[in-house]
Amino acid sequence: MSTVSEEPITRRGAGRGAGEDVNGDVGGAAGGDTGVGAAGVMEAGVVGTAEGVGTAGGVGQVSSARVMGAPRAWLRLLGSEVGLTFRRPRNIVMLAVLALVPVLIGVALRTFGGPDGGGGGVAIFEQVTGNGLFLTFAALSVLVQLLLPVSVAVVAGDSVAGEAGIGTLRYLLVAPAGRTRLLAVKYANVVLFCLAAVTVVALSSLLVGLTLFPVGPITLLSGGTISLLEGVLRIGLVVLYVTAGMAALAAVSMALSTLTEVAIGAVAGTVVLVIVAQVLGTFPQLSALHPYLLTSWWNGFDGVLRDPVATGEMGQGLLAFAAYVVIFGSVAWARFTSRDITC
Repeated sequence: MSTVSEEPITRRGAGRGAGEDVNGDVGGAAGGDTGVGAAGVMEAGVVGTAEGVGTAGGVGQVSSARVMGAPRAWLRLLGSEVGLTFRRPRNIVMLAVLALVPVLIGVALRTFGGPDGGGGGVAIFEQVTGNGLFLTFAALSVLVQLLLPVSVAVVAGDSVAGEAGIGTLRYLLVAPAGRTRLLAVKYANVVLFCLAAVTVVALSSLLVGLTLFPVGPITLLSGGTISLLEGVLRIGLVVLYVTAGMAALAAVSMALSTLTEVAIGAVAGTVVLVIVAQVLGTFPQLSALHPYLLTSWWNGFDGVLRDPVATGEMGQGLLAFAAYVVIFGSVAWARFTSRDITC
Protein backbone atom coordinates (compact mmCIF):
# COMPACT_ATOMS: atom_id res chain seq x y z
CA MET A 1 0.00 0.00 0.00
CA SER A 2 1.49 3.27 -1.06
CA THR A 3 1.59 6.12 1.40
CA VAL A 4 3.13 8.69 -0.88
CA SER A 5 1.02 11.43 -2.36
CA GLU A 6 0.10 10.71 -5.98
CA GLU A 7 0.48 14.27 -7.26
CA PRO A 8 3.57 15.95 -5.78
CA ILE A 9 3.45 18.86 -8.19
CA THR A 10 -0.21 19.47 -7.50
CA ARG A 11 0.52 19.35 -3.75
CA ARG A 12 3.19 21.99 -4.16
CA GLY A 13 0.65 24.17 -5.89
CA ALA A 14 -1.77 23.55 -3.06
CA GLY A 15 0.89 24.64 -0.60
CA ARG A 16 1.46 27.88 -2.44
CA GLY A 17 -2.27 28.35 -2.77
CA ALA A 18 -2.68 27.97 0.97
CA GLY A 19 -0.16 30.73 1.51
CA GLU A 20 -1.86 32.96 -1.01
CA ASP A 21 -5.22 32.37 0.66
CA VAL A 22 -3.90 33.44 4.03
CA ASN A 23 -2.16 36.50 2.63
CA GLY A 24 -5.13 37.48 0.54
CA ASP A 25 -7.65 37.04 3.35
CA VAL A 26 -5.72 38.95 5.97
CA GLY A 27 -4.33 41.64 3.70
CA GLY A 28 -7.50 42.07 1.70
CA ALA A 29 -9.69 42.31 4.77
CA ALA A 30 -7.36 44.84 6.33
CA GLY A 31 -7.34 46.91 3.18
CA GLY A 32 -11.04 47.08 2.58
CA ASP A 33 -11.11 43.96 0.35
CA THR A 34 -8.60 45.39 -2.07
CA GLY A 35 -7.01 41.94 -2.46
CA VAL A 36 -3.45 43.26 -2.01
CA GLY A 37 -1.86 42.26 1.30
CA ALA A 38 0.75 44.99 1.79
CA ALA A 39 -1.36 47.66 0.13
CA GLY A 40 -4.32 46.65 2.27
CA VAL A 41 -2.36 47.29 5.44
CA MET A 42 -1.24 50.68 4.11
CA GLU A 43 -4.82 51.67 3.30
CA ALA A 44 -6.04 50.52 6.71
CA GLY A 45 -3.89 53.20 8.26
CA VAL A 46 -1.29 51.18 10.15
CA VAL A 47 1.45 52.54 7.95
CA GLY A 48 -0.55 55.44 6.64
CA THR A 49 2.04 58.20 7.05
CA ALA A 50 5.52 58.76 5.67
CA GLU A 51 6.90 58.50 9.19
CA GLY A 52 5.27 55.05 9.59
CA VAL A 53 2.99 56.10 12.46
CA GLY A 54 -0.59 54.84 12.06
CA THR A 55 -3.72 56.10 13.74
CA ALA A 56 -5.50 54.27 16.54
CA GLY A 57 -8.47 53.71 14.24
CA GLY A 58 -6.20 52.08 11.69
CA VAL A 59 -4.80 49.68 14.29
CA GLY A 60 -8.32 48.77 15.34
CA GLN A 61 -9.36 48.14 11.75
CA VAL A 62 -6.41 45.83 11.14
CA SER A 63 -7.00 43.91 14.38
CA SER A 64 -10.65 43.30 13.59
CA ALA A 65 -9.77 42.41 9.99
CA ARG A 66 -7.25 39.84 11.12
CA VAL A 67 -9.77 38.30 13.53
CA MET A 68 -12.35 38.03 10.74
CA GLY A 69 -9.87 36.84 8.12
CA ALA A 70 -8.15 34.10 10.17
CA PRO A 71 -11.14 31.68 10.37
CA ARG A 72 -11.79 32.14 6.67
CA ALA A 73 -8.19 31.32 5.81
CA TRP A 74 -8.26 28.35 8.20
CA LEU A 75 -11.37 26.97 6.50
CA ARG A 76 -9.82 27.40 3.05
CA LEU A 77 -6.73 25.50 4.14
CA LEU A 78 -8.92 22.79 5.66
CA GLY A 79 -10.94 22.60 2.45
CA SER A 80 -7.74 22.08 0.48
CA GLU A 81 -6.66 19.23 2.78
CA VAL A 82 -10.10 17.58 2.73
CA GLY A 83 -10.24 17.79 -1.06
CA LEU A 84 -6.86 16.12 -1.41
CA THR A 85 -7.76 13.39 1.07
CA PHE A 86 -11.07 12.42 -0.49
CA ARG A 87 -9.76 12.61 -4.07
CA ARG A 88 -6.95 10.12 -3.54
CA PRO A 89 -7.79 6.75 -5.11
CA ARG A 90 -6.20 4.95 -2.16
CA ASN A 91 -8.61 6.54 0.31
CA ILE A 92 -11.61 6.03 -1.96
CA VAL A 93 -10.76 2.33 -2.21
CA MET A 94 -10.50 2.06 1.59
CA LEU A 95 -13.95 3.63 2.00
CA ALA A 96 -15.34 1.25 -0.61
CA VAL A 97 -13.91 -1.76 1.24
CA LEU A 98 -15.42 -0.51 4.49
CA ALA A 99 -18.80 -0.22 2.76
CA LEU A 100 -18.47 -3.74 1.33
CA VAL A 101 -17.88 -5.51 4.65
CA PRO A 102 -21.44 -4.97 5.99
CA VAL A 103 -22.75 -6.37 2.71
CA LEU A 104 -20.69 -9.54 3.16
CA ILE A 105 -21.75 -9.89 6.80
CA GLY A 106 -25.41 -9.38 5.89
CA VAL A 107 -25.32 -11.91 3.06
CA ALA A 108 -23.55 -14.47 5.29
CA LEU A 109 -26.08 -14.05 8.08
CA ARG A 110 -28.96 -14.20 5.63
CA THR A 111 -27.59 -17.39 4.07
CA PHE A 112 -26.30 -19.29 7.09
CA GLY A 113 -28.02 -17.59 10.03
CA GLY A 114 -26.45 -16.11 13.13
CA PRO A 115 -24.13 -17.88 15.60
CA ASP A 116 -25.69 -19.93 18.38
CA GLY A 117 -25.20 -19.09 22.03
CA GLY A 118 -22.61 -16.83 23.54
CA GLY A 119 -22.89 -13.27 24.75
CA GLY A 120 -21.53 -9.80 24.18
CA GLY A 121 -20.69 -9.30 20.53
CA VAL A 122 -22.16 -12.71 19.60
CA ALA A 123 -25.51 -11.65 21.07
CA ILE A 124 -25.55 -8.73 18.63
CA PHE A 125 -25.10 -11.13 15.70
CA GLU A 126 -27.97 -13.27 16.99
CA GLN A 127 -30.28 -10.26 16.83
CA VAL A 128 -29.46 -9.31 13.23
CA THR A 129 -31.70 -11.92 11.59
CA GLY A 130 -34.65 -10.66 13.64
CA ASN A 131 -34.03 -6.95 13.12
CA GLY A 132 -31.88 -5.48 10.36
CA LEU A 133 -30.89 -2.44 12.45
CA PHE A 134 -28.62 -4.69 14.50
CA LEU A 135 -26.42 -5.16 11.43
CA THR A 136 -24.95 -1.71 12.08
CA PHE A 137 -23.83 -2.71 15.57
CA ALA A 138 -22.52 -6.06 14.32
CA ALA A 139 -20.54 -4.53 11.44
CA LEU A 140 -18.96 -1.87 13.64
CA SER A 141 -18.04 -4.42 16.31
CA VAL A 142 -16.08 -6.30 13.63
CA LEU A 143 -14.53 -3.37 11.76
CA VAL A 144 -13.46 -1.46 14.85
CA GLN A 145 -11.03 -4.25 15.70
CA LEU A 146 -8.62 -3.72 12.80
CA LEU A 147 -9.96 -2.50 9.44
CA LEU A 148 -11.18 0.89 10.66
CA PRO A 149 -7.96 1.50 12.64
CA VAL A 150 -5.84 0.59 9.61
CA SER A 151 -7.77 3.02 7.40
CA VAL A 152 -7.34 5.81 9.93
CA ALA A 153 -3.65 4.99 10.41
CA VAL A 154 -3.01 5.24 6.66
CA VAL A 155 -4.49 8.73 6.43
CA ALA A 156 -3.14 10.07 9.74
CA GLY A 157 0.31 8.50 9.39
CA ASP A 158 0.73 10.00 5.94
CA SER A 159 -0.48 13.46 6.97
CA VAL A 160 2.92 14.83 8.05
CA ALA A 161 5.48 12.15 7.23
CA GLY A 162 4.17 11.75 3.68
CA GLU A 163 4.48 15.49 3.03
CA ALA A 164 8.00 15.56 4.49
CA GLY A 165 9.07 12.48 2.58
CA ILE A 166 8.27 13.90 -0.87
CA GLY A 167 9.40 17.43 -0.02
CA THR A 168 6.06 19.25 -0.12
CA LEU A 169 5.87 20.06 3.60
CA ARG A 170 8.25 22.99 3.31
CA TYR A 171 6.00 24.55 0.65
CA LEU A 172 3.08 24.42 3.08
CA LEU A 173 5.23 26.00 5.79
CA VAL A 174 5.91 28.97 3.50
CA ALA A 175 2.34 30.08 4.21
CA PRO A 176 2.15 32.52 7.14
CA ALA A 177 -0.56 30.37 8.77
CA GLY A 178 1.92 29.02 11.31
CA ARG A 179 2.84 25.46 12.19
CA THR A 180 0.28 25.16 14.97
CA ARG A 181 -2.57 26.08 12.66
CA LEU A 182 -1.27 23.78 9.95
CA LEU A 183 -1.07 20.85 12.38
CA ALA A 184 -4.58 21.61 13.67
CA VAL A 185 -5.90 21.66 10.09
CA LYS A 186 -4.29 18.32 9.32
CA TYR A 187 -5.76 16.76 12.45
CA ALA A 188 -9.21 18.19 11.70
CA ASN A 189 -8.94 16.70 8.21
CA VAL A 190 -8.17 13.25 9.65
CA VAL A 191 -11.08 13.52 12.10
CA LEU A 192 -13.40 14.29 9.18
CA PHE A 193 -12.08 11.18 7.43
CA CYS A 194 -12.80 9.17 10.61
CA LEU A 195 -16.37 10.48 10.62
CA ALA A 196 -16.76 9.69 6.92
CA ALA A 197 -15.41 6.14 7.35
CA VAL A 198 -17.70 5.31 10.28
CA THR A 199 -20.69 6.91 8.56
CA VAL A 200 -20.06 4.88 5.41
CA VAL A 201 -20.14 1.68 7.48
CA ALA A 202 -23.33 2.73 9.26
CA LEU A 203 -25.16 3.73 6.07
CA SER A 204 -24.09 0.57 4.25
CA SER A 205 -25.24 -1.54 7.21
CA LEU A 206 -28.61 0.22 7.39
CA LEU A 207 -29.20 -0.25 3.66
CA VAL A 208 -28.29 -3.94 3.74
CA GLY A 209 -30.26 -4.50 6.94
CA LEU A 210 -33.38 -2.92 5.46
CA THR A 211 -32.99 -5.01 2.30
CA LEU A 212 -32.25 -8.45 3.74
CA PHE A 213 -33.92 -8.53 7.16
CA PRO A 214 -37.15 -7.42 8.82
CA VAL A 215 -37.02 -4.08 10.59
CA GLY A 216 -39.10 -2.90 13.50
CA PRO A 217 -38.95 -1.98 17.20
CA ILE A 218 -35.63 -3.00 18.72
CA THR A 219 -35.37 -5.46 21.59
CA LEU A 220 -32.32 -4.35 23.57
CA LEU A 221 -29.73 -6.64 25.09
CA SER A 222 -31.06 -5.66 28.52
CA GLY A 223 -34.52 -6.97 27.58
CA GLY A 224 -36.38 -3.69 26.97
CA THR A 225 -37.88 -2.52 23.68
CA ILE A 226 -37.49 0.82 21.93
CA SER A 227 -39.14 2.24 18.83
CA LEU A 228 -37.59 2.17 15.38
CA LEU A 229 -36.98 5.92 15.42
CA GLU A 230 -35.21 5.77 18.76
CA GLY A 231 -33.14 2.89 17.44
CA VAL A 232 -31.97 5.01 14.51
CA LEU A 233 -31.09 7.85 16.88
CA ARG A 234 -29.04 5.46 18.99
CA ILE A 235 -27.19 4.37 15.87
CA GLY A 236 -26.26 8.04 15.45
CA LEU A 237 -24.80 8.00 18.97
CA VAL A 238 -22.79 4.90 18.05
CA VAL A 239 -21.38 6.65 14.98
CA LEU A 240 -20.23 9.61 17.08
CA TYR A 241 -18.74 7.36 19.78
CA VAL A 242 -16.76 5.23 17.33
CA THR A 243 -15.61 8.37 15.51
CA ALA A 244 -14.27 9.71 18.82
CA GLY A 245 -12.36 6.46 19.32
CA MET A 246 -10.85 6.64 15.86
CA ALA A 247 -9.98 10.33 16.39
CA ALA A 248 -8.00 9.30 19.48
CA LEU A 249 -6.09 6.76 17.37
CA ALA A 250 -5.51 9.47 14.74
CA ALA A 251 -3.77 11.59 17.40
CA VAL A 252 -1.42 8.68 18.15
CA SER A 253 -0.70 8.14 14.46
CA MET A 254 -0.07 11.85 13.82
CA ALA A 255 2.37 11.95 16.74
CA LEU A 256 4.29 9.10 15.11
CA SER A 257 4.02 10.88 11.76
CA THR A 258 5.87 13.90 13.15
CA LEU A 259 8.73 11.69 14.33
CA THR A 260 9.66 10.32 10.91
CA GLU A 261 9.83 11.24 7.25
CA VAL A 262 8.80 7.73 6.16
CA ALA A 263 5.02 7.52 6.07
CA ILE A 264 4.94 3.71 6.03
CA GLY A 265 6.85 3.74 9.31
CA ALA A 266 4.17 5.85 11.01
CA VAL A 267 1.38 3.69 9.57
CA ALA A 268 3.07 0.42 10.54
CA GLY A 269 3.90 1.74 13.99
CA THR A 270 0.26 2.65 14.60
CA VAL A 271 -1.00 -0.74 13.45
CA VAL A 272 1.55 -2.54 15.64
CA LEU A 273 0.48 -0.51 18.67
CA VAL A 274 -3.17 -1.41 18.02
CA ILE A 275 -2.38 -5.13 17.72
CA VAL A 276 -0.20 -5.12 20.84
CA ALA A 277 -2.91 -3.32 22.83
CA GLN A 278 -5.52 -5.84 21.69
CA VAL A 279 -3.29 -8.76 22.64
CA LEU A 280 -2.61 -7.27 26.07
CA GLY A 281 -6.34 -6.80 26.53
CA THR A 282 -6.95 -10.55 26.25
CA PHE A 283 -4.91 -11.44 29.36
CA PRO A 284 -6.96 -11.38 32.59
CA GLN A 285 -3.70 -11.15 34.54
CA LEU A 286 -3.21 -7.67 33.08
CA SER A 287 -6.67 -6.41 34.04
CA ALA A 288 -5.12 -3.46 35.89
CA LEU A 289 -3.66 -2.30 32.57
CA HIS A 290 -6.85 -2.65 30.52
CA PRO A 291 -8.44 0.74 31.42
CA TYR A 292 -5.37 2.50 30.00
CA LEU A 293 -5.49 0.69 26.66
CA LEU A 294 -7.22 2.64 23.90
CA THR A 295 -8.60 -0.52 22.30
CA SER A 296 -10.38 -1.50 25.53
CA TRP A 297 -12.92 1.28 25.01
CA TRP A 298 -13.68 0.94 21.31
CA ASN A 299 -16.52 -1.55 21.81
CA GLY A 300 -18.07 0.54 24.58
CA PHE A 301 -20.76 1.65 22.13
CA ASP A 302 -22.82 -1.43 23.08
CA GLY A 303 -23.96 0.70 26.01
CA VAL A 304 -26.64 2.15 23.70
CA LEU A 305 -28.22 -1.32 23.52
CA ARG A 306 -29.18 -1.18 27.17
CA ASP A 307 -32.05 0.53 28.90
CA PRO A 308 -31.23 3.04 30.16
CA VAL A 309 -28.19 3.84 28.01
CA ALA A 310 -24.97 2.96 29.86
CA THR A 311 -23.79 6.54 29.92
CA GLY A 312 -21.30 5.85 32.72
CA GLU A 313 -19.21 3.36 30.75
CA MET A 314 -19.49 5.32 27.52
CA GLY A 315 -18.53 8.50 29.36
CA GLN A 316 -15.39 6.82 30.69
CA GLY A 317 -14.57 5.78 27.14
CA LEU A 318 -14.94 9.34 25.89
CA LEU A 319 -12.68 10.57 28.71
CA ALA A 320 -10.07 7.98 27.71
CA PHE A 321 -10.29 9.12 24.09
CA ALA A 322 -9.90 12.76 25.15
CA ALA A 323 -6.86 11.89 27.26
CA TYR A 324 -5.19 10.20 24.28
CA VAL A 325 -5.94 13.20 22.07
CA VAL A 326 -4.46 15.64 24.60
CA ILE A 327 -1.34 13.58 25.35
CA PHE A 328 -0.41 12.54 21.83
CA GLY A 329 -1.63 15.81 20.34
CA SER A 330 0.80 17.61 22.64
CA VAL A 331 3.60 15.29 21.52
CA ALA A 332 2.78 15.99 17.87
CA TRP A 333 2.63 19.76 18.50
CA ALA A 334 5.92 19.84 20.44
CA ARG A 335 7.72 17.89 17.73
CA PHE A 336 6.16 19.62 14.73
CA THR A 337 6.66 23.20 15.97
CA SER A 338 10.33 22.59 16.81
CA ARG A 339 11.18 20.37 13.84
CA ASP A 340 13.84 21.39 11.33
CA ILE A 341 12.31 20.82 7.90
CA THR A 342 15.15 20.01 5.54
CA CYS A 343 13.30 18.35 2.69
